[in-house]
Amino acid sequence: MRDGGLDWRDGGLGTRVRVALWLRDEVGEGNTFKKRALRLAIPGSEQVDRRMRDLRPAGWVIKTYRDKPSLKADELYLEKIGVPIWEKERRATGLRQISSRTRRSVYERDLHMCRRCGVAAGEAYPGEPGSRARLTLGHVNPHKSGSGSSPADLITECARCNETVRHLTGPQMTSEQVWDRIKELPLRHKKDLLLWMAADARAQTDTERAWGMYRQLPGELREGIKRDLEVLLES
Repeated sequence: MRDGGLDWRDGGLGTRVRVALWLRDEVGEGNTFKKRALRLAIPGSEQVDRRMRDLRPAGWVIKTYRDKPSLKADELYLEKIGVPIWEKERRATGLRQISSRTRRSVYERDLHMCRRCGVAAGEAYPGEPGSRARLTLGHVNPHKSGSGSSPADLITECARCNETVRHLTGPQMTSEQVWDRIKELPLRHKKDLLLWMAADARAQTDTERAWGMYRQLPGELREGIKRDLEVLLES
């Protein structure tokens, strides 16, 4: 028990604060835990999972098996403790509200693909067949103070890119390294890249757009679409 006696067992505290304290005191950075353990620790709250996810915008890095293939499906990994939201003056940190309508609009505008790396919802990362991309929303200027929550301020990001951009934890390539990669591209691809740079967006083919829309569907609906396409091509 720390911070003036605050305890995650105190039912008078908000669920988000209790979850943060439990993670800090019972799990700790660099350790794994199970959702079931969290639910047992803080019973009677149907929103405990959501309150845990609400910690991410406050700088907490909590990874699932989709982000870290070595984890089991029921395991999570507390990589980093972020803002101490149990402090009264910080309890609203990361709680900027984005309406479901805005969220849906941004996902549809970005074709359900990460605008930073191009991965689609549920798609495996290159070279990591066991991984699965999970989409979220990020800010166009993530480090700009007072960034808004309108569609113009938001972009679709996968969870990996979102954490990397926000916390700068990923390896940053030098301009020389980027230029070396560009020089190795075939001429046609160099021209495509220049067009993307000019538009500050990656142009997508109709097939890529259809793929992004397909990936955001629930599994059973994807199977139906797949069967319909197989029948169409056989006819």
